[in-house]
Amino acid sequence: MPNPNEDTPSALSQAQQRAVAELLRVAPVADDLARRFQEAGFSLALVGGSVRDALLGRLGNDLDFTTDARPEDVLKIVRPWADAVWEVGIAFGTVGAHKSARVGDTDWHFQIEITTYRSEAYDRTSRKPEVSYGDSIEEDLVRRDFTVNAMAVALPEKEFIDPHGGLEDLAARVLRTPGTPEESFSDDPLRMMRAARFAAQLDFEVAPEVVAAMTDMAGRIEIVSAERVRDELNKLIVSTQPRKGLTLLVETGLADHVLPELPALRLESDEHHRHKDVYEHTLIVLEQAIALEEAGADLTLRLAALLHDIGKPRTRRFEKDGRVSFHHHEVVGAKMTKKRMTALKYSNELVKDVSRLVELHLRFHGYGTGEWTDSAVRRYVRDAGPLLDRLHKLTRSDCTTRNKRKAAALSRAYDGLEERIAQLQEQEELDSIRPDLDGNQIMEILGVGPGPVVGKAYQYMLELRLENGPMEHDGAVAALKEWWAGQS
Repeated sequence: MPNPNEDTPSALSQAQQRAVAELLRVAPVADDLARRFQEAGFSLALVGGSVRDALLGRLGNDLDFTTDARPEDVLKIVRPWADAVWEVGIAFGTVGAHKSARVGDTDWHFQIEITTYRSEAYDRTSRKPEVSYGDSIEEDLVRRDFTVNAMAVALPEKEFIDPHGGLEDLAARVLRTPGTPEESFSDDPLRMMRAARFAAQLDFEVAPEVVAAMTDMAGRIEIVSAERVRDELNKLIVSTQPRKGLTLLVETGLADHVLPELPALRLESDEHHRHKDVYEHTLIVLEQAIALEEAGADLTLRLAALLHDIGKPRTRRFEKDGRVSFHHHEVVGAKMTKKRMTALKYSNELVKDVSRLVELHLRFHGYGTGEWTDSAVRRYVRDAGPLLDRLHKLTRSDCTTRNKRKAAALSRAYDGLEERIAQLQEQEELDSIRPDLDGNQIMEILGVGPGPVVGKAYQYMLELRLENGPMEHDGAVAALKEWWAGQS
């Protein structure tokens, strides 16, 4: 296979050639697999994101290959060799496999995808791509989303293939399409969101002609399934530079179709007149929340930060004194969050958690300078439940005032709340607050069987527990009997 870059300025430097060779040397799985395809009369190449990431020095254990073999032939070659094979993507020409190998002193577990040369195109009404197979790697590469993903390394000879100048664009950190952006986005409109995602993940710039096509064709994203949009949005949000990608979605109009609540925030001024708009405040909150993450990207926290103020446009009121208020925007925002995330096919658990954080994000502001009773602190912890740590981070991130004195005061107040929570947690099991009497004990003491009255008694005892803290058994029994006497 000829190398299109053999005599061009964009040819791999000797250092880059050594880097690719070394990558493949420590990943003998690639050469072993390539030989098997070769023996069967087919070709195999490392392709796309795997080549891009290898050149960037960030390739992990996920390897993407392309081949002229049809899926049924791929299965025949891979099944006797791989530790596991899956066919989830076979309708789109992709076979997945798992292969473990020992490299030096390290055990590697490779996740492999092998895709038949293909092209994809949407029609105006379809929500799924129509797949047709190709016969050459050049035909395959021209149909890929961006030039930096349209490079390949033919195996086992390790020949670098770059017909569209992907290496130059990689060096320039720019996203362009192999053909015209209009053709690329017509083939698969989700690529418009992928441009924003790669900009956020890799901190690349998007070429002006690509941005223009995204703007002109934004409405085409409507034909893409909610699940694919959601998955792309998630990758963007958990990237290293989500602001960059989100800004691109908003500026091109794509966000109007996939997350319209976000651009709607540009129209609003917040109640303190401290920010240009709620949209900018939201992006700052997201960045500040990311800075507080302790164990990698937290999708739940980031979604909550992104959506925490989306109820403001619907609750905006102009007060007589000239101020703008957004009363109960957290309640309205929680409902809007649930509706949007459900439409994007998020899991019920994630919808519940993010909506709850949005609903609770203002609760702290009633704390003042520490006037809360122990009962109020218990309720704060109880209402947050397992989301308490994320609520701490979201609440702290929600302070974007430029007034350093005010910011310091808010931080001290929240420090004080966290200290009080810690003190109460030492004294009580705040994380799992329950009444001092369980349902069985309530039935035994009152001499009743299962029914609504037990639930009412349990709720009364829970409120008593939240209000007064733990009670001795005898005191709890007396309180229950006193309540029961008042029910007749």
